[in-house]
Amino acid sequence: MHDIKAIRENPEAFDAALTRQGHEAVSSSLLAMDEARRAKILAAETAQAEQNKASKSVGAAKASGDEAEFERLRALVSEKKAEVAQMQAEAKALDEELRMALMGIPNLALPEVPEGADEDDNVEIRRWGTPRSFDFKPVEHFELAAVQDGMDFETAAKLSGSRFVLMRGAVARVHRALAQFMLDLHVNEHGLTETITPVLVRDEAMYGTNQLPKFAEDSYQTTNGWWLIPTSEVTLTNTVSGDVLDEADLPIRMTAHTNCFRSEAGSAGRDTSGMLRQHQFEKVEMVSITHPDKSLDEHERMTGCAEAVLQKLGLPYRVVVLCTGDMGFGARKTHDLEVWLPGQDTYREISSVSVCGDFQARRMNARFKPEAGGKPDFVHTLNGSGLAVGRCLIAVLENGQQEDGSVELPEAIHGYLGGKTRITAQGTLA
Repeated sequence: MHDIKAIRENPEAFDAALTRQGHEAVSSSLLAMDEARRAKILAAETAQAEQNKASKSVGAAKASGDEAEFERLRALVSEKKAEVAQMQAEAKALDEELRMALMGIPNLALPEVPEGADEDDNVEIRRWGTPRSFDFKPVEHFELAAVQDGMDFETAAKLSGSRFVLMRGAVARVHRALAQFMLDLHVNEHGLTETITPVLVRDEAMYGTNQLPKFAEDSYQTTNGWWLIPTSEVTLTNTVSGDVLDEADLPIRMTAHTNCFRSEAGSAGRDTSGMLRQHQFEKVEMVSITHPDKSLDEHERMTGCAEAVLQKLGLPYRVVVLCTGDMGFGARKTHDLEVWLPGQDTYREISSVSVCGDFQARRMNARFKPEAGGKPDFVHTLNGSGLAVGRCLIAVLENGQQEDGSVELPEAIHGYLGGKTRITAQGTLA
């Protein structure tokens, strides 16, 4: 959420940043709401002062025996009390109107973020690994002989409908091995704290990490009002909601492996085959809570943590910085990691790593006490996939596929599979 004081001080710069991202200028409407809110607060304070003054005079009038003046002042106090209550209620309503308006405005891109309209304007900054040359035509993951029994979309559809998968046998074991490998890497080598979080959250948590109010249709809500998390960014980041941390506690680095749930309301007709885009999927998430001066360095560090997963698995990938028109709602800058999928003959997103500045912290009221003294300041938050487990499974299957339909598995996960090194064309580990 944006600081209305900053908008008040420089509305032109705020509008320029929004229009650079393809959004309409809104400072004039925000400032009009702000002015009405402040005027109502001032009027309420004035009426409160008049009420207090009249209240003090009531006792004096009674003591003097002036019954008429006493009754007049008592009536005035009652009138002012009702007036103050009405004005305070109106001020509160105006304050909430402004807060919700600010909640619906996206974060502002950092100056170094490339300007552009959509993903075609994203800028590649590096590549790792060389896509394998096949002496046969590679197929997509769901076409491989190795997964025909272990990746069951038909049974999943019978249970739950489209965009679900049932995994069994070797495929399920490899999927679990990948998640365990990611967690161990982030905990043991990257110093993140493993965390197990709920997958059902209240409205406040979804507002805190900017899923609400704008993206309600992309999420699932239960009949009693809880939300199924679309990512554990929601739960991990909100662990500091309402807190005032010590500066010495920063950075806080966390990771979690959870199920995630998305309605994919805006993705009708996209990636309908296979398990690339699902309503329910597993992801290993990374979240950092940092000092404002350290957040950009932390962004590079977190990107490196996600890259390390792909490197240790031997999966070719590229890193792109998203342009202004393709960034997420809460980000100031985002790096996408795109893994090579030979079955599609293209790179596909497997991780987004974003620095959000104080955007989410303001929504959550998450602050820290500076060691040098002074009033508490807002922390900065960052989040990134480390990685999407299902998409990583897809990449492992497609990059390791053999002509007979079997799959050679990355050495990094052999130990999680009891020393097994491949999935046979019959769907067993060997």
